[in-house]
Amino acid sequence: SFDSLGSVTAGNASSINDGAAAVMMMSEAKARALNLPVLARIRAFASVGVDPALMGIAPVYATRRCLERVGWQLADVDLIEANEAFAAQALSVGKMLEWDERRVNVNGGAIALGHPIGASGCRILVSLVHEMVKRNARKGLATLCIGGGQGVALTIERDE
Repeated sequence: SFDSLGSVTAGNASSINDGAAAVMMMSEAKARALNLPVLARIRAFASVGVDPALMGIAPVYATRRCLERVGWQLADVDLIEANEAFAAQALSVGKMLEWDERRVNVNGGAIALGHPIGASGCRILVSLVHEMVKRNARKGLATLCIGGGQGVALTIERDE
């Protein structure tokens, strides 16, 4: 239920949906042994916690830490998939990170596609990988806010 005087409405918040997603992770050697393509490699991961009252901004800090771990700048990243719990949350993260919105959620985010709570992270990663393949992009970033003040980020890379 939304506060009738609030700024978060059904029109700018992600709807909670049913959904499922799956990822097969394995070593490159195992993929080759099974004659499976290697779509991307995980390069770095970060998880950060902030005051739960500030729940939506933790992806900013997780993204910065993840990029630092891999040695990339945000400008090095070709595509970004970011969870958008609410429009205000997504816009705040984008403003704080100063990312190029033309590279973020290029096929729509959770407000457009829905937010299958337990599968959102996997859905975001799968969307990112497939869009990178489609565009022949090399570097990608997935980032999410999670209830309780948590944020996570993951960088992936495809071969040239």
